[in-house]
Parts: sequence; C-alpha cells; structure tokens
Amino acid sequence: MEEPKRSSFPRELAELTYEEAEALRREGAIALLPVGATEAHGPHLPLSTDVIISKAAAKAAVTQLRSEGVPSVVLPPIAYAVTEFAAEFSGTISIRKETAVALLRDVMLGAKRAGFRAVVACNAHLEPGNLEAIAEAVKLSNDAGMPAAFPNVTRKPHALKLGEEFKSGACHAGSYETSLVMAAAPFLVKREVALALEPNPSSLSVAIREGKGSFQEAGGPRAYFGFPADASDSEGHQLYAVLAEIFASEARALLATLDD
Repeated sequence: MEEPKRSSFPRELAELTYEEAEALRREGAIALLPVGATEAHGPHLPLSTDVIISKAAAKAAVTQLRSEGVPSVVLPPIAYAVTEFAAEFSGTISIRKETAVALLRDVMLGAKRAGFRAVVACNAHLEPGNLEAIAEAVKLSNDAGMPAAFPNVTRKPHALKLGEEFKSGACHAGSYETSLVMAAAPFLVKREVALALEPNPSSLSVAIREGKGSFQEAGGPRAYFGFPADASDSEGHQLYAVLAEIFASEARALLATLDD
C-alpha cells in the first residue's frame, strides 16, 4: 500500500497517529510550539484568546512550510503562562515564571525525544514575564541539545508589520486581537459587546516602562486596550499571513543553521 503524502497529514501533532508522527520524524520535521495563556481579554473575547491566536498562526506557518516541502507540525499549545497583569480578573490563571520556564523547556526537550529536529516558539501572550520565560527556556533547550528559536513579535522588525494599534502598545483585546479571534474562531467573539466598547488608547508598553504591574494600573479597568470596535475578520486574516511568515521564516533560518 502506498504511503500517504506527508502534506496530507493533519497539521497538528495531536491529530496524528503515532505512525504518521514517525513518518514526519524520519523526514526531520521541525515542530512549532504555540504559546498562549488563560487570562482576561475584555468583556468580548474568551480567556483562551492567546491560545487561539498562537495556534492558528502556527498552523498557517506549517501550511506555508509544507507548501515549500519543509516537513513540519504544530505541537499542542501551552495554555498557562505568567499572567500577573490580568491576575485580578476572574478566570485568569497565572503560573510562576520558574514554572513557565520549566514547562517550556521540558516540552521542547520532549519534542527532541519524540524525534523532531528543532522547535520554534510561536507566542501570542506578550506580558514581559512570559517573554522572559520563553527566552530562558529557549536558551536552556539549546544548551541541552535541542535547537530552538523564539521570534519575539514585540520587537523590530516584526512589530512594525503588525499594524498601527500593535505598534502603539494599546493592543490587548483591541482591534488587533479581536480581529485575529474573529478570523480563527468567530463564534467566540461577542461582536455586539465589542462594537459598543469605547476606544481605550492607553498604551500597555508605556505603562510597563513606567513600572505599572496590572491592567487596572495601566488604564484598562475592563481588561482591554485599543479599539475593539474597529476589528474585522479581514484584518485578522491579513495579520495571520504576517504572523505565519514571521514564524515560518524563523523555522527556515533555524533549519538552515543545522544544515550548515
């Protein structure tokens, strides 16, 4: 019986059989790890917003990579992270930074043991403590022999490609994230609520630089910043194309270093 084409395999590891996973392992597949959080995202978006975004972006990146003949797969997402800024809002579950580092490192090394060639962290939760945790875990993974990379979308040149609201720093549950969820899971967006929300141009980036430590202190009493009423699914699809290229480019670059 003829073996199925690798491009026909599901993009998510969790949906593969172990034999399909073995076929990808033999081809030297790279794994993309979505990193999100369980935290408040305004009165109109689900607590799983960052998980939805990171997973959808990673799947889009794998689609792109496979179209180029690069074996790749999306790992099950990380749904818990350092989320202290939203800690006072119901439903938010924050973990210690040390726990986050250990979890991420162990998943990356677990991917190595499972036979994947390298791993790219595809993160959508932009709290400083979480960004630090991912960076530390990537370093530990590399030190332990598992090639890993983390394209931090909050930094140049990536941040410049994600729209004006994102660049302003007022993008938590604003047009940026609302559009992305609308494109990936529209049934989870409370659109009438989003349309009724007043703009909140308070910049989280500025608040962080000023030493603020919560959404309330930063000027977001309802856990949103930016312009959620301006969101659209078309903007979300455009943003996924940008995020997919960012993550796919990082995967290509990482693989290139292994082939040198």
